[in-house]
Amino acid sequence: MGQELKGKVAAVTGAASGIGLECARIMINAGARVALVDRAEDALAKVCGELGERAFPVRIDLTDPESMATMMPQILEKAGQLDIFHGNAGSYVGGEVVDGDPDQWDRVLNLNINALFRSVHAVLPHMVERKTGDIIVTSSIAGLVPVVWEPIYTASKHAVQAFVHTVRRQVAKHGIRVGAVAPGPVVTALISDWPKEKLEEEMAAGGLIQPVEVAEAVLFMLTRPRNVTIRDIVILPQSNDL
Repeated sequence: MGQELKGKVAAVTGAASGIGLECARIMINAGARVALVDRAEDALAKVCGELGERAFPVRIDLTDPESMATMMPQILEKAGQLDIFHGNAGSYVGGEVVDGDPDQWDRVLNLNINALFRSVHAVLPHMVERKTGDIIVTSSIAGLVPVVWEPIYTASKHAVQAFVHTVRRQVAKHGIRVGAVAPGPVVTALISDWPKEKLEEEMAAGGLIQPVEVAEAVLFMLTRPRNVTIRDIVILPQSNDL
């Protein structure tokens, strides 16, 4: 891989595993320094050790406003600037609403919506001041096509889509690009509550994609000429009929 992101500093939330980890890895391989943002301290230390000197941990709890307030100061103290912010952290819940747990819904909605909005708000002043930046959000195909099995998750990602594309139009005048990567089902811990038979069926049918495939799409978004914005990029398994 080349050095398309050489000299850039990126931050990725939910970076200790899954899509976030692969996105951090691909940015590092493209020459960036990357802040891996997560609350899992031990996992952060382990993956940063594996990724090398261009990776550094930022341990915060995105759902805690006081902790969230320390994110940008930590990044700027360690790297001096921020060029790329990837709001990737999220949670998942599926199932029938009639059988659901509203307290669990609150936790999912808080992370997927409120924490994301706060994190974008936290990085924007720095990017506005510098008149440049990229913000990418991990959305989902569920943010574009309502998925019957996952109404709460679908609702959260529809909110994400609305936020991304209103903010995108607000900050374009500052030289900031904002876009969403919207994958179908990805092999991560987020689908661990899928019924076993559904998971096995999708795996056998090639109905799941790998985190690295999402990371490659994110790198594509980041490496377009500055006059080009990838507003949404949808990534689906070939067998998906959405």
